[in-house]
Amino acid sequence: MERKGAVLTGLPAFIAALPKVELHLHLEGAVDAATFARLLARHGERASEDAVAALFDFSDLGEFLAAYGRVCGAMRDAEDFELATLEALRRCAAGGARYVELFFSSHAHAGLSYVDMLAGIEAGADAAAAECGVETRLIPAHSRELGPERGLVFLEEVLTHRTARIAGIGLDYQERPHPPAPFAEMYRRARAAGLGVTAHAGEDGPADYVRDTVVLLGCRRVDHGYHIVDDPDLMAGCRDAGIDFTVCPTTTTHTTVWRDLAAPDHAIRRMIAAGLNVVVNTDDPGLFRTDLNREYELLARHMSLSPQALGQIALNGLRASWMAPERKSRQLSAWSAEIETLVAAAGA
Repeated sequence: MERKGAVLTGLPAFIAALPKVELHLHLEGAVDAATFARLLARHGERASEDAVAALFDFSDLGEFLAAYGRVCGAMRDAEDFELATLEALRRCAAGGARYVELFFSSHAHAGLSYVDMLAGIEAGADAAAAECGVETRLIPAHSRELGPERGLVFLEEVLTHRTARIAGIGLDYQERPHPPAPFAEMYRRARAAGLGVTAHAGEDGPADYVRDTVVLLGCRRVDHGYHIVDDPDLMAGCRDAGIDFTVCPTTTTHTTVWRDLAAPDHAIRRMIAAGLNVVVNTDDPGLFRTDLNREYELLARHMSLSPQALGQIALNGLRASWMAPERKSRQLSAWSAEIETLVAAAGA
């Protein structure tokens, strides 16, 4: 759709008003420079502005994960997790997110128990709900680098200390050489226990990793998934099956081979064109210096998405969420009407 100048001029306002979900957000990656400095100060450490800024400069997935690890090292007690969670959810709310599913890396914080970590996150989510009205569910994530046996131990801990906010589990960190298939039993048990399941696949790994995530792990939702574009038959199958993909535009410019969002062959552009259910997210907004409104704006401007298309992406997110079914049905009706009004006001 060719958009008029008035629509382009009003695009930031339209996006800011758009109701959104955030389904692919890592708590540790949501820590921005100011919060990182506060975390260090809580433990009597100081870092120069230059040192903090350098932490947020990286050129590939390996360097990013090293920075992510340094942030994890600054989160040492339940109060740190409460602070990080509240700050992250405040920024989500400022970006228009009304519902958030938040990943956290329970293995990455030596010396802190899962129970204490979870208590801090829950306290931060409670505070954000009271202050900002944002609804939050939680997704403990297992590092695939630790292997499937550790994954079963991880899952048992999640189930033992399960709270109402725990929506499901995830699988993340370096894809190569850690394919999805060995984690099939962990995912079978998670599904049997009633947990939602998602996994990072196809960010750096091949299209086969996306296929195995869907077929062997039983995921109806895939985090990233970009290399699915290398297999047209798989794209068609996932489109027909209604598989959801939580894409993160800024992330692709740092950790994938698709560094130019305006390129005609960018994976997200091709996923949208193929009719896949794409949901826009921030991934690690603190480290990547972004927010949810900006991610929508990037797609709109670089991929010429109309307000109608952006509204559909917002609804894709709500449909892909693990919100309680009855509540989701009510919200879909309300959001659809709200988005229809916004699109009309945008003159699209």
